[in-house]
Amino acid sequence: MTSRATFKRKEKLKSRKTIQKLFNEGKSFSNFPIKAIYLPVEKQDFALKAGFAVSSKNFKKAVERNRVKRLMRESYRVQKNYLSEQLISTGQQLVVFFIYTSKELPDYHQVFQQMQIVLERIGKAIAAK
Repeated sequence: MTSRATFKRKEKLKSRKTIQKLFNEGKSFSNFPIKAIYLPVEKQDFALKAGFAVSSKNFKKAVERNRVKRLMRESYRVQKNYLSEQLISTGQQLVVFFIYTSKELPDYHQVFQQMQIVLERIGKAIAAK
């Protein structure tokens, strides 16, 4: 049986402390148009927590920012099992933050492809440790 692709409330990165630590100490890379910042952590209720952001400098209208965040969350939700299973099997925990850096409104297919590449890169970086 395959596990359902969900993105529950407890999987969302909300803690200000954790986010601050992530931006100060985390490793980052960019795969245009998505920039990813990740940090291995301990003592967390889920193996993988994620946050999403879109710059108001690039998208003036909140409707557009929310649309891009929704597309990123959906593509993450569908593809995160690869990374989650890898973390659970190695007993690691990770927090990740995705930032959309382009100025153009994307379509779902674009975001899906880039998110797949980003998640694979994070998986390789974690496996290398």
